[in-house]
Amino acid sequence: MNGDERKLTGLALGERLAVVGGLVVVSALSWGYTIRMAQGMGAAGHSAAAVMGHGAHHPAGHGAMHSAVMPHLASWGVTEAWMTFVMWGVMMAAMMLPTVIPMVLAFATVNRQNGRSGVLVPVGAFTAGYLGAWALYCVAATALQWGLLRAALLSPVSLASGPVLGGFLLIGAGIFQWTPWKDACIQKCRNPLGFLLTHWRPGRLGALRLGSRYGLYCVGCCWLLMLICFGLGVMNLVWMALLTIFMLVEKITPAGRAVSRVAGVILAIWGGLMLLIRWPW
Repeated sequence: MNGDERKLTGLALGERLAVVGGLVVVSALSWGYTIRMAQGMGAAGHSAAAVMGHGAHHPAGHGAMHSAVMPHLASWGVTEAWMTFVMWGVMMAAMMLPTVIPMVLAFATVNRQNGRSGVLVPVGAFTAGYLGAWALYCVAATALQWGLLRAALLSPVSLASGPVLGGFLLIGAGIFQWTPWKDACIQKCRNPLGFLLTHWRPGRLGALRLGSRYGLYCVGCCWLLMLICFGLGVMNLVWMALLTIFMLVEKITPAGRAVSRVAGVILAIWGGLMLLIRWPW
């Protein structure tokens, strides 16, 4: 057992299970809601022609969900913007919470070793800070989705861009996997104890700030990968699942750096092929 592993033995088994179980439950609930939204988008997409062609109205009870997944059918207002933000927020929670489990466990352990009693409150503050950083990203994604729809660069039914924009997004994400920026940010994820010992702040407010700081590094690591959703479909469940697994592997496995590099090559080639095949020469 190496030194880092010895440090991670500070939490009781029940506490570790409570931390992991809580994150898994929240992620599972977020996945459930995301799947429901995706199904709602599919149903709305099949009926979109009828709605626009015959002036039919969807039932009032489905208004909120409809605004979240099909905001293009009406002018955007506060409700549509809010529901789109909620859609992105739930998606981020579903995808990112499983990847943050090692960091949260490390935080809870260091917090206990610094003489702090209790686990759930400081862990909750840390996680809230982490999600708060991603909430800022969701604001930007909401604005970008509105802009792409307004510019007719995003399909109003599938919420996916055309092959040209999608190809450039894939190439950009592939190149980003090889940049020093990516390496600097993901290193914080691969070395949770090092991050905590460097940036530690005591107390609940300190936990909130620490979670926010780590969340910003995480956003810096994954922001361009998330933008691929615009190329492949914002509610593409298969892509969301694959991306979640990939981010987990590149963050916590010894081969994460190599996996990240290989994925970058694959993404760049994929994007290049999309441009080569679909570009309007």
